[in-house]
Amino acid sequence: MSETGIDGDAPTRVADTRCVTGEGPVWHPDEGALYWCDIPNGRLYRYDPAIEAHERVLDGSDALGGHTLQTDGSFLLFRGGGRVERFDPERGERETVATIEDAADTRFNDVVADPEGRVYAGTMPTDGRLGRLYRLDPDGSIARVDDRGYDIPNGMGFTPERDAMYVTESDATTVHRFEYDRATGALTGRRPFLDLGDETGVPDGMTVDADGDVWSARWNGGALVRYDAAGAERERVSFPARKVSSVTVGGPDYRDLYVTTAGGDERSVEGDGAGALFRLRAPDGVRGRPPFRSAFRIE
Repeated sequence: MSETGIDGDAPTRVADTRCVTGEGPVWHPDEGALYWCDIPNGRLYRYDPAIEAHERVLDGSDALGGHTLQTDGSFLLFRGGGRVERFDPERGERETVATIEDAADTRFNDVVADPEGRVYAGTMPTDGRLGRLYRLDPDGSIARVDDRGYDIPNGMGFTPERDAMYVTESDATTVHRFEYDRATGALTGRRPFLDLGDETGVPDGMTVDADGDVWSARWNGGALVRYDAAGAERERVSFPARKVSSVTVGGPDYRDLYVTTAGGDERSVEGDGAGALFRLRAPDGVRGRPPFRSAFRIE
């Protein structure tokens, strides 16, 4: 599998980690650094492009399904057993700040903060039920949203107008589009945005750029795919890893695509770049946006 990028530019392997499931890339504009996690190992990594070096900043005792950047620069960590932690990377301190009791038998899988500081968080299916989607509000309350189950809820993002939200359902090979009420956080009118049942692999993590194009990672498809707001494919980038897991846009000018991959424990099968972090310069005219920050109240 070749590393084929946009306009012929190849993705650059910037951190040759061997993550089992690299995921959740989040750009930290205060630090000018990229954070991402290795889900089953509960690890959090940091990459500093100024010095082209990465480090492991946290080893967890259980799974780390995703994380959001808080308004104060700390992180919310979404773990196994429905547990949410606050982590201060500067001090190395963490504490449990919430637990979703009816998610005690599963783990979080992907999360996103909205423009008002809420967090939408998906949980993995169990033997007895499908995955669920929850919302954590700034006042500390937690609610389940969208009563329909998810066959692995995954990447999420918001339109530039902040009037719609995308939610990926991986094993249903679908990216849904909701009407999003910014004032209340309500999600209504779910409809398919992308039906990818005829493609190799399944949709995983995603991001939305400043112009509204959707960038969707392809698990077991070895690619990152760009779609316009109508769902038409615009670009496809191949990677030396079958399990391309997620993407975000960062860098000082928000023109660097950072892409996570998985399968680093089986590179002979999953590809030479499996589990590594990649960077790719966005096409001319494409820019990302600073991440929305969570504002979950911590007593």
